[in-house]
Amino acid sequence: MFLREKLRLQACHIIPFFLVLFLTAPVFGAASKKPAPGRAKNVVLFIGDAGGIPTLHAASIYAHGKPQQLYLNRMPHVALMDTSAANSWSTDSAAGMTAIMAGVKTNNGVLSQTSDAVKGEKDGRVLKTLLEYAEERGLATGVVTNMPVMDATPAACYAHVNDRANTAAIFTQLLSPSAGDGVDFVAGPGLPKILQATGSTTEQIKESITRKGYRFVTVPEEVPSDSSRVIALFESAAFDLPAMARRAIDVLSRDPDGFFLMVECDMHTSKLKLGLDRVIIMDRMVKETAERLNRNTLILFTADHSYDLRVRGGRPGQPLLPDETQTAAPAAKPAVRVDDSHTGEEVLAAATGPGAERVKGFLLNTDLFHVMFEAYGWKLEQQTSRSAGSKTAPASR
Repeated sequence: MFLREKLRLQACHIIPFFLVLFLTAPVFGAASKKPAPGRAKNVVLFIGDAGGIPTLHAASIYAHGKPQQLYLNRMPHVALMDTSAANSWSTDSAAGMTAIMAGVKTNNGVLSQTSDAVKGEKDGRVLKTLLEYAEERGLATGVVTNMPVMDATPAACYAHVNDRANTAAIFTQLLSPSAGDGVDFVAGPGLPKILQATGSTTEQIKESITRKGYRFVTVPEEVPSDSSRVIALFESAAFDLPAMARRAIDVLSRDPDGFFLMVECDMHTSKLKLGLDRVIIMDRMVKETAERLNRNTLILFTADHSYDLRVRGGRPGQPLLPDETQTAAPAAKPAVRVDDSHTGEEVLAAATGPGAERVKGFLLNTDLFHVMFEAYGWKLEQQTSRSAGSKTAPASR
């Protein structure tokens, strides 16, 4: 009798304890979910123009004597990213960058318009770019490149034309933005091309730019750090791209709301050594930026398209490229074969920082837009049709 009463009293204490534990515990399954990923204050998007995986592989061997020695190879989150255009398996920079910046595939030659556009003949619907979303939300924005500023990759960030060759229209749209007050920091070559396309003088271009509230410079060393609105147009690509990216970050970081920056490096290997040297420059630039902005910034690297380069020979302990001082033709076939054309295979997408965990597996180029958009903590209010098989949150492809 005594034992039965003792068990009854113990049960009176134990059962309420477990009842409280049950009522206060999270629903089954919820406890196993990871915390919501942290939001990014800033996003820096690095584009290696034509920097496909074969080019990165060759650059690692060229610079370090063996594969997979780049910082890009060690970034914590990586994926393989499709690069196709709406009308071709092999994209150009216009369609490739439109997909990344607007989340929608379009036709080759078209900048940030839908695929009902016909190159040089018919406009499609305007696609709002990530840079324009950032402008609408009060963030600082920047574009830095060693390609002409009016070229396809940078232009896809801020312009909407049916022909990437329409330099005059692209320049006009840079100064007459459709969202916010336009790109805050612009730096890169292309001044001669703008002068030719617009029939203007440098002084006339300067007047047009300064009238919009920008500081205008044509010498890389004179790009100011004390101005929040800068357009720097150079004669050539012979300037220090990493230093210019640092200057852009210095300027844009002063905005308390955060910033978006796109940095492009030309990695075309039609000039093989130059192209591989630029891969190494980009690799160091990404590493430096990640170390500088390692807490609140999503840093992404990818290529808008790949390029027809293949390592087809060579051996450890030997230079990948022939000695430029060599006068006689080499006896063996070159270790690297280059055909001067774009190719359609997947490229590397690599990321670190808040939101980087979404970069994994196989992505479409349109998915990268959503990775960046969601890293900021933003939600799309309107969505267009999307094809099946998405790896990210529903939105237009």
